[in-house]
Amino acid sequence: MTQLPGLLDTEAIRKDFPILDRLVHDGQKLVYLDNAATSQKPTQVLDALAGYYEKHNANVHRGVHVLAEEATALYEGARDKVAAFINAPSRDEVIFTKNASESLNLVANMLGWADEPYRVERDTEIVITEMEHHSNIVPWQLLSQRTGAKLKWFGLTDEGRLDMAGIEELITERTKVVALTLVSNIMGTFNPVEDIVRRAQEVGALVVVDASQAAPHMALDVQALQADFVAFTGHKMCGPTGIGVLWGRQELLNDLPPFLGGGEMIETVTMHSSTYAPAPHKFEAGTPPVAQAVGLGAAVDYLTAIGMDRIQQHEHALTEYAVRKLQEIPDLRIIGPATAEDRGATISFTLGDIHPHDVGQVLDEQGIAVRVGHHCARPVCLRYGIPATTRASFYLYSTPAEVDALADGLEHVRNFFA
Repeated sequence: MTQLPGLLDTEAIRKDFPILDRLVHDGQKLVYLDNAATSQKPTQVLDALAGYYEKHNANVHRGVHVLAEEATALYEGARDKVAAFINAPSRDEVIFTKNASESLNLVANMLGWADEPYRVERDTEIVITEMEHHSNIVPWQLLSQRTGAKLKWFGLTDEGRLDMAGIEELITERTKVVALTLVSNIMGTFNPVEDIVRRAQEVGALVVVDASQAAPHMALDVQALQADFVAFTGHKMCGPTGIGVLWGRQELLNDLPPFLGGGEMIETVTMHSSTYAPAPHKFEAGTPPVAQAVGLGAAVDYLTAIGMDRIQQHEHALTEYAVRKLQEIPDLRIIGPATAEDRGATISFTLGDIHPHDVGQVLDEQGIAVRVGHHCARPVCLRYGIPATTRASFYLYSTPAEVDALADGLEHVRNFFA
């Protein structure tokens, strides 16, 4: 068995994830390498979800009976856990949404409806990057179309990094907002957020960071990041689907208008007008995802107990190994950084002229689960002149043996199509 320095005790960790013992396709052992799309869930999260529904299920806030009080305590307790997990200055800066897409749409809509000095309007500019997930492209395109603001973006180098050469011409006094991913979901690239935040602050622009591929894999400190908004999603970090997070600076949340109207987010309502509750409730209209928040809180507990620094160290060692193994395969081209330096545990590649969908299907027959397509990052595929990629992505329970299985599986794919 391959031994690598810095790895977690994956044998112990994998016992917490029942699905990893599953056999597929007539007895094939599951090799799950699709973690950038969604992670698997430990029993601690599954038990928290079941326990909530079995013992505490009720609508939150305002109820005076015991179940409502328990549900509220669990829901707001999850907010406390997330705030501590990301080092937020205040729990009231943590807004629960249904996913990162909703979080980013929330910000885009707030800035379109805001008063000065935050409003995005004609003769202002929005800056994004060419490597964004569609969730951090389309909301800004919609905002640009509605307001007349100009949409601009950082291009990509041949090595899969942001082209920073023209940053001062790209982010100008007209820039209202800069939105970028902390870690690319298709190439694994770590972006130089510090440099971009510094330039944005020089011109008074707000910075929105998509941390969906960062929060599950490394310590996320929103104070150190110095962005104005940070979005991420629960299902990629051992939590359930249907729960996302938007963190925002308190003064911005106080000043900006709500996105959705309804119950929970109001202070007073008459037939003529309404006033709104303070953040975070101003941005959580309707019955919130209570059970999902409880599950996310359990996921935060689980990851914190293992240690985010240790998880990142594990994934870095595994990615180094995987990059070396994949580069030994003839005709395989890694899309993005060719080393493990400043990159996450996601590797996208092409294999000769074999279509990625065919690669994925043959790998699946061997029990190896990868993702194929443009990964909601089609501009990256256009930039590198490819229709799609195959993407393997690792997590805290991934092992060198699974990397070996992927490499062997790809050799089988080559022989299958030879």
